[in-house]
Amino acid sequence: MSKEKQSGGGKTIALNKKARHDYSIDERFEAGIALEGWEVKSLRAGKVQIVESYILLKDGEAYLFGALITPLPTASTHISPDPQRSRKLLLHRQELNRVIGAVERKGFTLVPTALYWKNGKVKLEFGIARGKKAHDKRETEKERDWQRQKSRLLRH
Repeated sequence: MSKEKQSGGGKTIALNKKARHDYSIDERFEAGIALEGWEVKSLRAGKVQIVESYILLKDGEAYLFGALITPLPTASTHISPDPQRSRKLLLHRQELNRVIGAVERKGFTLVPTALYWKNGKVKLEFGIARGKKAHDKRETEKERDWQRQKSRLLRH
C-alpha cells in the first residue's frame, strides 16, 4: 500500500521509523481515525508523535493508544484537550476481522507506521508485524550495509 500512498498525493504528517527497526512488517493496512477539531488543527501544524503508539483491539474495534497530539495554544477554551486519548480507528468489518484473526490466532502485533493526508482526510497506515530479536536486527543492518556497499561499487 505504500506505493499507493505515494501516488495518491498524500502528504506525510508523521512516520514511525522505529517500527521498521523493531518489527518485521508482513502486511500493511490503511485506516481512518476519529479525531476532534483541535486534533486536526494540531495535525496541520505537525504537532504529533506516533513513535511510542500502539494499536489495541477492544470489543471488536481497533483503537490507537499512546499517540501524542499536542494541542495548539489557540485551542478552544470550553474544552480540555487530552493529548494522549485513545482514538478509534475506522476500518471496514472485513479488514477488521482479518486483523483480529492475525493478532489472536497467529500472535502478530499491530504497529502504526505512518500518519498522512489523503483526499483531505487523515489516514493511519499500520502493519501486522512480528517483533524482531536482537540477532534479527543485526542481520537486517548487515544486509542494508551490504546493499549500500554493492551500489557504491557498481557506481564506480
